[in-house]
Amino acid sequence: MAFLYALWKEALLAHTFWLLTALVMALIASRLDMSSEPRLRPLGFFLSMHVLALLGAAALVVTGSSFVDEIRIPAAVFGGVAFVGAAAVLLFHVILPRLRLRAPRIVEDVMVAIFSVVTAVSIMSRAGINLSGLIATSAVITAILGFSLQDVIGNVAGGLALQLDSSIEVGDRIKVNDVSGRVAEIRWRCTVIETGNGETVLVPNNVLMRSQVTVFGRRQGKPAHLRRVIHFNVDFRYQPSDVIDVVRDAVKDAKVPNVAEDPAPSCVLVDLGESYGRYALRYWLTDLDMDALTDSDVRTRIFFALERAGMHLAIPAASVLVTEEASRAAQKTAKRLSRRKHLIEMVPLFQALSDAERTELAEQLKYAPFTRGEIIAHQGDAEHHCVHLIEDGTALVRVTENGRELPVKKLGPGSFFGEMSLLTGSPRLATVVAETDVECFRLEKGPFQRVIEKRPELARELAGVLAQRAEELRAARQGIDTVNEAGPSVVKAERDIFNRIRNFFELGAP
Repeated sequence: MAFLYALWKEALLAHTFWLLTALVMALIASRLDMSSEPRLRPLGFFLSMHVLALLGAAALVVTGSSFVDEIRIPAAVFGGVAFVGAAAVLLFHVILPRLRLRAPRIVEDVMVAIFSVVTAVSIMSRAGINLSGLIATSAVITAILGFSLQDVIGNVAGGLALQLDSSIEVGDRIKVNDVSGRVAEIRWRCTVIETGNGETVLVPNNVLMRSQVTVFGRRQGKPAHLRRVIHFNVDFRYQPSDVIDVVRDAVKDAKVPNVAEDPAPSCVLVDLGESYGRYALRYWLTDLDMDALTDSDVRTRIFFALERAGMHLAIPAASVLVTEEASRAAQKTAKRLSRRKHLIEMVPLFQALSDAERTELAEQLKYAPFTRGEIIAHQGDAEHHCVHLIEDGTALVRVTENGRELPVKKLGPGSFFGEMSLLTGSPRLATVVAETDVECFRLEKGPFQRVIEKRPELARELAGVLAQRAEELRAARQGIDTVNEAGPSVVKAERDIFNRIRNFFELGAP
């Protein structure tokens, strides 16, 4: 009992209960902020040393030893340092975050070190310890260490400067010398940079202070966007203005992930070669970690847009072109025509056409491939009068109802869409988006008009097919939103479509 009473008195004398209260609060804070957990390890050490010193002091009190004062001093020092650490956890990980303030880690370390030294010196000074000799000796040791540890001190000072002026922050994408990556941590000695290749590079802070550092995507008062430039060469036979319009509109309208809408993508002619024009598509990247993947998506959009427009990437002037034999070239042309004619024959809309008429249309099909995510047709578009025939790949049909975009059906190889636009000039009834890379052909109004002008009676047969298709689409939409009123009968719709076909192609009275 005498030992426990002595321990109680020593704990009261050393303010141990206040220390335990602060440590419990720091422990609770560590559960709220996981980043404070590493700070608890040194606190545990100083608390353990404080408790051991208290036990020793209590034992000396019981035995009546005269050395008890020598034990109380380290107990007070360890307790004071532990209290400073606990108070720092509460300040930097509870109070400041509640005020929406976040101090750099290195600042926290410096503050804890300074107040720990001040606390220890103050306790020892109050205990009557003469520190003048210790201070003089420390000054000499500090001078020697400062001379021998210049690089270490430079790294520490550099890390402190980087944190205080916020020139580089954790999460920034930077480039220093030949190292490029994201800042993961700023330590006392070095800055940790994680590269896109899964590497972790430790750059000494004094190297950062002496080197030119590029911080990607950071502009005063601007969002964290980075401008990317994609170069490509196009044959000189195509007018630059046409190339620029095709590429710019394709990237802008496609809404490529991680490509900013404002500022919008732009395309410029940057150089003229021997047989080509060199272009640059410029866009702003919103997610700096997705640079390579987004560049690939943009290049894919450029390639497919040029293919649809019938424009070709340039072949170097020094390339050797081998001329095919006439017979082989003819075979290739015949095979290509057969492939397109097969697509025409698969469309119920063209079943009423003769073989010669289907061949004529097949010759006029335009190759129009689309990559995944591109919009093939926009709902409400009344300018592009054409039908699309899908040879390979899948596309999704979506209808916008009351501000909501609803899926209607999926189109696969052999499917077609846009027939109402081709034959009546009506706006698109749905939006079609490429779900995969789509091999597609486009038939425009001009070639079909030449066919129907030769046989105006085709209008009635085509009207029947269109009426049935319109009824199917109406039923699909009604299945999604039952509040829509029932559509007109197929017969009435056929008559209405027939009149619209005649008016659109100016066929005159039947």
